[in-house]
Amino acid sequence: MYKVDVNEKYKFDLDLNEADQTAVLNGDTVSYDVLQEGRSFHAIVNNKSYNVHVLEKDAASKTLKLSVNGNTYSVDIKDKLDMLLEKLGMDTSLSAAVKDMKAPMPGLVVELKAAPGDVLKKGDPILVLEAMKMENVLKAPADVEIDTFKVEQGNTIEKNTVLVTFK
Repeated sequence: MYKVDVNEKYKFDLDLNEADQTAVLNGDTVSYDVLQEGRSFHAIVNNKSYNVHVLEKDAASKTLKLSVNGNTYSVDIKDKLDMLLEKLGMDTSLSAAVKDMKAPMPGLVVELKAAPGDVLKKGDPILVLEAMKMENVLKAPADVEIDTFKVEQGNTIEKNTVLVTFK
């Protein structure tokens, strides 16, 4: 059982039965057939044809950006576990705010890519850490605002050293 949200506008309850290629969509049973070729799919749902291409996929947040017959859709998916966690008040989107970033390994701070006060989106670069002759770009773990850097360019740091704090 899945909860599917399309473009934050259309909501669907979806239960797939892959054995007989049927699905229950908002209480209605539909038949489907899907052929996958890489990131593209050809789907037939209740005798209607759809060409689907996966434009973006974020497995961690269970979101997709799809092109369906030339139209683009943002899709959020929740499975049984997501729904249970939400029901118990343990929804991952409601988790505590990220307060700091610690070094995942010892190394040398090569470059600071942001500054205090910068507002970053999840995945934006914060700093470059060199470890074992490889440069690693450390990225924002969530949407954050930088409070202070606890390190400077050229600092040698140990694993778990606090690198930056967030507001």
